[in-house]
Amino acid sequence: MQRTLLAESLLGDGRALQIVTAEAWNAQVLSDVILDAFGNRPVIDPPPPALAETPESVASALTDGFGVLALVDDEPAGVVIVSFDGDASGIHRVSVRPVFQRLGIASAMIAVVLESLALRGVHRVGLVARAEFPQVVAWWQRHGFVETSRQGTALQLTRELPVCVMARTAEETQDLGHRLAGLLRAGDLIIAAGDLGAGKTTLTQGIGAGLNVAGAVISPTFVLSRVHRPLADGPALVHVDAYRLGSPAELYDLDLDASAADAVTLVEWGTGIAEGLADDRLEIDIRRSLDPEDETRWIFLTPIGERWTAVRPLLEAL
Repeated sequence: MQRTLLAESLLGDGRALQIVTAEAWNAQVLSDVILDAFGNRPVIDPPPPALAETPESVASALTDGFGVLALVDDEPAGVVIVSFDGDASGIHRVSVRPVFQRLGIASAMIAVVLESLALRGVHRVGLVARAEFPQVVAWWQRHGFVETSRQGTALQLTRELPVCVMARTAEETQDLGHRLAGLLRAGDLIIAAGDLGAGKTTLTQGIGAGLNVAGAVISPTFVLSRVHRPLADGPALVHVDAYRLGSPAELYDLDLDASAADAVTLVEWGTGIAEGLADDRLEIDIRRSLDPEDETRWIFLTPIGERWTAVRPLLEAL
């Protein structure tokens, strides 16, 4: 029996990480990972329901939803199970075996889950976290989840999911950028993520054309940033490449604050570095098919803050 490969990368120690679909026929392995992960947490009262999981209960949960399995050099390392409820969804049993923790595996699985839900047209996702584990709550908050209710020590955390747009060609990616430019105004911050060759600069070229700015929009890798002045009314475009930057402090050395109010600032490779530039921002993550012959891109648009939350319906119409 085969699993579907959803994502692959290398861990910091060089081992191969693959995120694949969790299948009911593999329920014994999935339940073993869950019990190993939750069984090594500090004891709390009442105990987490995850400790009562069985292969049968895991298989039943997958029938009503889906799951992902993380493999490190083909060894089962982590599991996430997801349920459906209309236009909302729930995340359950986020589990990483103790020997594989602190390697970013949970973050990698959650990124795949959120993208999978966005592709399915789900608008929001929620989960329950225990107040007894404040470090776990803080981890979810760093991933965009906010507390919406509380019952005893059980915290309900939710977040809106990205808007997903498919682009079959580079021209369609540029066209999306052109249309997105119609929603932009001075002071906006965009953080663009994606692997090498995913299409970040291609999308930025479309934005530059839509904003009607001067100069060819190319990757500013070696100069770190370029300012493209408007040819008519409208904001300038400040195009930044943070690939070679190691910290937010190095980004601030570029003095982007001096131009932020009068320009649209777009930071490629800015995840984890540029978020401090503005509370309101549009985060863009571009994913390409694992098939090198397939030019299709899935472009995930995540509105952060009141400015972008207000225009989410317009993002959905792009």
